[in-house]
Amino acid sequence: MLRTKLLISTAFAGLLATSPALADEVIVGLITKTSTNPFFVKMKEGAEEKAAELGAELRSFAGKYDGDNEAQIEAIESLVAAGAAGILITPSDPAGLADTVQRAREAGVLVIALDTPFDPVDAADATFATDNRKAGLLIGEWAAATMGDTSDAKIATLDLSEAQITVDVLRNQGFLEGFGVDVNDPNAMYDEDDPRIVGGDTTLGAEEGGRTAMENLLQVDPGINVVHTINEPAAAGAYEALRAFGLEDQVLIVSVDGGCPGVQNVQEGIIGATSMQFPLRMASMGVEAVVTFAETGEKPGTTEGLDFFDTGVELVTDQPVEGVPSITTEEALTKCWG
Repeated sequence: MLRTKLLISTAFAGLLATSPALADEVIVGLITKTSTNPFFVKMKEGAEEKAAELGAELRSFAGKYDGDNEAQIEAIESLVAAGAAGILITPSDPAGLADTVQRAREAGVLVIALDTPFDPVDAADATFATDNRKAGLLIGEWAAATMGDTSDAKIATLDLSEAQITVDVLRNQGFLEGFGVDVNDPNAMYDEDDPRIVGGDTTLGAEEGGRTAMENLLQVDPGINVVHTINEPAAAGAYEALRAFGLEDQVLIVSVDGGCPGVQNVQEGIIGATSMQFPLRMASMGVEAVVTFAETGEKPGTTEGLDFFDTGVELVTDQPVEGVPSITTEEALTKCWG
């Protein structure tokens, strides 16, 4: 902790001597949860393209795995020491990183959360993200309308982790609300008492995690017929587990992401519907905001009525239902990533 404070203080002194706004090239940092997830690959691509367009220098960092908090702390320290004008970050631990981010901001660095809000959200200067609650709400409403009579629903949620990370909670609670479940506390998972919920398990957002979580929940109740997954890799794993038990035709799977493999899975009937988000747009807008800040000191704002800037979400399905706006997989394949 002492080393971190000293490093931040030293970096701050450097910033006073040479402001990024006065440097020949604005340094923009990008810190993602991992470097392998297609979502973050596309995010990096968007940041690189915009940085090249604006003549900024992009420095990218990533954790070795989803939840690698120490790697993200080290990346923030490195960028502050380098005199970065701003940092774009998808926080692995939105609450645990708040103090480190605060010290970076005190050193004059603009910090923008991408995709995953901090906890509290104002720990960062701004957030560019999908409205993750809306993303969950859309697939929940679609699943309920597709099922019709939901009284016999047996719901499983395949979530990210046990840490109650903001993006995980928002998607989970949005889905349940959309499906018609009383979620009790909308800012916490697993406190519901609706008898239709079989249970939830964690996946770390990976296909293997989705497979294992689905197997675990099928042992609780093999009659599960509605599955919400945190993302499309987890959905693909869940489907493989269901198929291994010959249960793939009894279950409606919904998800969030909008990656090209996920959209293709919707087209093939593996996933019923997914909510598409736009990582390239998030990162591109983030780089532009940092450059603007370096040049003018202006910080980005929020979407009206929200505490973040909404970068958009669209429901993707080839089985549209009345009252829930959606696009087809054919349309989605022209917008998808990965």
